[in-house]
Amino acid sequence: MAITSANQLELLQTAEAVAREKMIEPELVIEAMEDSLARAAKSRYGAEMDIRVSIDRKNGNATFTRVRTVVEDEEVENYQAEFTPEQAKPYFEPQKNPQSAWVREGEIVQDFTGGPQIGDIFQEQVPPVDLGRIAAQSAKQVILQRVREAERDRQYEEFKDRAGTIINGIVKREEYGNIVVDVGRGEAILRRNEKIGRESYRPNDRIRAYVKDVRRETRGPQIFLSRTDPQFMAELFKMEVPEIYDGVIEIKAVARDPGSRAKIAVISYDNSIDPVGACVGMRGSRVQAVVGELQGEKIDIIPWSEDQATFLVNALQPAEVSKVVVDEDAPRIEVVVPEEQLSLAIGRRGQNVRLASQLTGLDIDILTEEEESKRRQAEFNARTQLFMDKLDLDEFFAQLLVAEGFTNLEEVAYIEQDELLSIDGVDEATAEELQARARDVIEAANREALEKARALGAEDSLIEFEGLTPQMVEVLANDGVKTLEDFATCADWELAGGWTTVDGQRVKDEGLLEPMGVSLEDAQNMVMTARVMLGWVDPAELVSEEEEDTETAGDGTETEEAGA
Repeated sequence: MAITSANQLELLQTAEAVAREKMIEPELVIEAMEDSLARAAKSRYGAEMDIRVSIDRKNGNATFTRVRTVVEDEEVENYQAEFTPEQAKPYFEPQKNPQSAWVREGEIVQDFTGGPQIGDIFQEQVPPVDLGRIAAQSAKQVILQRVREAERDRQYEEFKDRAGTIINGIVKREEYGNIVVDVGRGEAILRRNEKIGRESYRPNDRIRAYVKDVRRETRGPQIFLSRTDPQFMAELFKMEVPEIYDGVIEIKAVARDPGSRAKIAVISYDNSIDPVGACVGMRGSRVQAVVGELQGEKIDIIPWSEDQATFLVNALQPAEVSKVVVDEDAPRIEVVVPEEQLSLAIGRRGQNVRLASQLTGLDIDILTEEEESKRRQAEFNARTQLFMDKLDLDEFFAQLLVAEGFTNLEEVAYIEQDELLSIDGVDEATAEELQARARDVIEAANREALEKARALGAEDSLIEFEGLTPQMVEVLANDGVKTLEDFATCADWELAGGWTTVDGQRVKDEGLLEPMGVSLEDAQNMVMTARVMLGWVDPAELVSEEEEDTETAGDGTETEEAGA
């Protein structure tokens, strides 16, 4: 097959046909043809040569050009495609042959007085090649490959901005439980774990799903769909409720147990519009449209509130809540409900409280009023006994301290004396005696803990580290953390605790220092300080990272909520 045959226009016609079929630019197809012809020419003239092919966009004529570039003497690696200024001199003259030329910075060289310069290119046409059967097959493969790449790029560019939206498609086939969906100019995949319950589809069924992710992969853009993602429900409400689409009502949070139950929190920025009523619609028409798409999933629509306790009460609907106990130092929030409301608040298999926890981003403990009363009484008795034993107080005075809100010896020892004087029956002498006793007990406990820590092998570098109490050092040494280097290698969750997911269930990991009130942020700061002190981390890098985090937060970048 000679490229110089009379049918040169077939190249352009083929390019047009392929471009229309694959919905890509004809120019991309022609460039693929040029690349394939260049490869065929190299197999004819030599793989080391730099052969380039240009196809005329009007008449289809293909021009084969050999290119040689002027480089420094020591940089010559390929003598067929590069030459030195000295080697180029015999060729550097006005070309009498119109099929050759010198090019400098993209323009034909007109002035030859200065000699060849580094980067100059010498182009000369070579005879076109005849494509044999093998070369023609190779050229075809190159063209197909480039066309496939162009098609993938086109699909990716088309769908990448559709992530986070709902898309309609037609089921093509099922592969190992995964559904392949025709979405127009591409194929998407709905994995089995992204389907609601046991729903099944047959070829040519229409399907609506949420575009969870669009990724560029070696085999083409992968469009991943989901029907279980909480945002699928949010987008459905946006389609059914004009007020959400217009921004009058905003969806603040969504939690789902796909196919069974869901909770959605909404807020209205117009006092005349009830956000819950607007989402429910006339006779439930709007919410029923969403429920129908979600295979009968029950939906609780909840008014969102900035007040944490109020929002939590709303989130536990339909259960009635007696009291919410918010303790900023506690990792969990306690909710007290009447005995008869306990099963409703927890829900079947813990569904209601789990969804409420996901919706609010809080870890929730549900207690009955009787359980809460017993627990409070047990705490009261334990604190009373602590003050009686450690401060040598009678029961009445110890109970008085607990009733005034004192929970530990540190609060008694180091609080402003005026706080103690405000208690009925406590004068200045009594307050001084109380604080002196508390300090003596604390100091004795610190000395004992320090002695045990040293006996376990704790070194001064760890003992003297700011932020660690003697009791903390003892606990660390007992766990094998005996030096500042050991401490610097600890993960923050090892110290403050955290959560891991095992078999789909969240499991609590107890931190070494968690019982002593060390938070995750405290642990992060202490570990990083230790690494800086040891020279493992450059403080300047920390500052730059903090600035980047601040800028990211300022740009409105959202982070995943804990517990969601």
